[in-house]
Amino acid sequence: MSANDALHIAVLAGDGIGPEVMAPALEVLRKIEATSTLKFRFTEAPAGANNYLATGKSMPDSTVRLCDEADAILLGACGLPAVRYPDNTEIMPQVELRFHFDLYAGVRPARLIPGVPSPIVGADTRGIDLVVIRESTEGLFASMGKGVVTQDDARETLVITRKTSERLFEFSFRLAERRKARGRPGALTCVDKANVFKAFAFFREMFDDAAKRHPEVRADRLYVDACSAMLVKRPWDFDVMVMENMFGDILSDMTAGLIGGMGMAPSADIGDRYAVFQPCHGTAPDIMGQGKANPTGMILSAAMMLDWLADKHGLEAAAEQGERIERAVDRVYADGIKPMEFGGSNGTSDIAKAVLAAL
Repeated sequence: MSANDALHIAVLAGDGIGPEVMAPALEVLRKIEATSTLKFRFTEAPAGANNYLATGKSMPDSTVRLCDEADAILLGACGLPAVRYPDNTEIMPQVELRFHFDLYAGVRPARLIPGVPSPIVGADTRGIDLVVIRESTEGLFASMGKGVVTQDDARETLVITRKTSERLFEFSFRLAERRKARGRPGALTCVDKANVFKAFAFFREMFDDAAKRHPEVRADRLYVDACSAMLVKRPWDFDVMVMENMFGDILSDMTAGLIGGMGMAPSADIGDRYAVFQPCHGTAPDIMGQGKANPTGMILSAAMMLDWLADKHGLEAAAEQGERIERAVDRVYADGIKPMEFGGSNGTSDIAKAVLAAL
């Protein structure tokens, strides 16, 4: 805990619509502070494409030090398509933070909120409430910046290690156990391509070993292609899924599409000590500065942050306030608010005001 029992939050608003969705999330947290026993200390710091344009670095050293010292990191969205490194890759401090702080568990919940349209027939009555856990430091992303390109071919190397995978599976089984205690099925599905690649057979073997240590969780295995087909037919059959980095990058975006869009989807990247919380969406420069951005994913990411802080510090009040934010979001959507993201007329300000009022 930080000085004076205030939770110290590093705030990296980022680029594009990042600052626009961060502002409502901070308003929500300030209202939580004003109406509960929780106290916060927010410290803002630069990161992203604009900082790269100004300084030649995605983040100054002071931002990294702040993140190291804070109790949690709240991130808006970083990167702009037109701003790139010399190798033509985008500026992505959000990915750099995962490597720097060993944030191996990317947690991507996908819950269909009442009143939000889903493209899946039957979802309005059956519901969707699942979690994609994406390994966030290895897999194909371990090759980021290290690929070899010649005139005739290009090669990237996928990496899966025992140390990271075993921690990832323990984290995933514990999450499934906690969800079971809260009334969910308590099932965990390993998503891989173990029928083709040795690396994924190795991945599944470690999953099987972890499953023996957690017999109270139903352990399933699916190939990624079959899983993709099942997700768009019967997403309500899934509870928690765990997978390699690139597979998780793709399937977490797909599951966000099942619950109304990227603007509805929160996320966290969690390690043994540190955690970053951010919406799944990008910087959306096409709507930047127009008041159209949906802040729901950012607000729900703040709620996830409170739940993690509750577990980290034994603060029951933080978990309660995280649930309070989720209930407020549910209420405003059930009452008919509709973001521009899926054809409505409600912009950033409308959604923020509604959630604050529901609190």
